[in-house]
Amino acid sequence: MYLVPPMDDDPPPEFVTFVTGHLAALRHETDRLVGGDFEAAHLYMDVLTDVAGHWRRLYWWGRLAGKDTATAYLERRLAHRTKQWRDEQIYEVDIRVLRTQIYLPAAPSSRTSLALRKATILPSTARSATASMADAGIAWVKAYRKSEWHRIGRLAATGILLVGGMIQYMSWLSSTY
Repeated sequence: MYLVPPMDDDPPPEFVTFVTGHLAALRHETDRLVGGDFEAAHLYMDVLTDVAGHWRRLYWWGRLAGKDTATAYLERRLAHRTKQWRDEQIYEVDIRVLRTQIYLPAAPSSRTSLALRKATILPSTARSATASMADAGIAWVKAYRKSEWHRIGRLAATGILLVGGMIQYMSWLSSTY
């Protein structure tokens, strides 16, 4: 029997939905914050792992409060991880945000085929959900492993404290008699 049950092996559907909704913006934001460094992929995965580790608490607190607590926590962790990344850099990091030109496809002429005219209106057929499911699964497994290591650490610390307490109690008993 557990006071707080351990994490499930698989991510809950609510977490996968959350990651799907925030993944593109999170990737874009980490790329922007670290200046397009290759470490951005590690940074956003660490942020998702932090959210996965606290998902049950965030999910239930959000339901009780009626707020989106998970998104607020995601933003706080992103700011913290970005600051940590910048502090770990050997050289000072200077990031300049440049304005980019937005590419708008040219309006199709009336001489193009019907399929080309519909292609500009229809959403993309690329499967973005598989990437978000994979990232959600990876973040969940990393958070699960971290929680298991924390559980083992708590058990080891409890055992050490119990043995130390027993030694202290036995030495106290032997000194009183």
